Amino acid sequence: MTISLWVLQIMLSLHTLMGALWKFSNSEQAVVSLKALPHGVWLAMSVLELVCAICLILSAFHRPVAILVPIAALCIAAEMFLFCALNLASGEASHGQIIYWLVVAVICGFLAYGRLVLKPF
Repeated sequence: MTISLWVLQIMLSLHTLMGALWKFSNSEQAVVSLKALPHGVWLAMSVLELVCAICLILSAFHRPVAILVPIAALCIAAEMFLFCALNLASGEASHGQIIYWLVVAVICGFLAYGRLVLKPF
């Protein structure tokens, strides 16, 4: 179980890092349903994602900060749920992105549960 959770942490960290870098290089206007976000919020979410990506792997180097792993995973899940809500509120006909965001949120939830209950540090 420990190896599985570490693999998930690393993969989620890389995913989140790529998402943050994408947000820095693309406007919120690139995704139709996210146009409601102000540009400052969009950039703040990029910074939050960078911090979360670091927190997901930081415990490999410094054990006392291990509590940051489930916190970071839950922050990412909350962001994914925000994206889902914005997509539904925008009235966009395509819901393919919602499925993607929900899958990421479920993975984040499992990782947080795993690090808090199943196999804590």
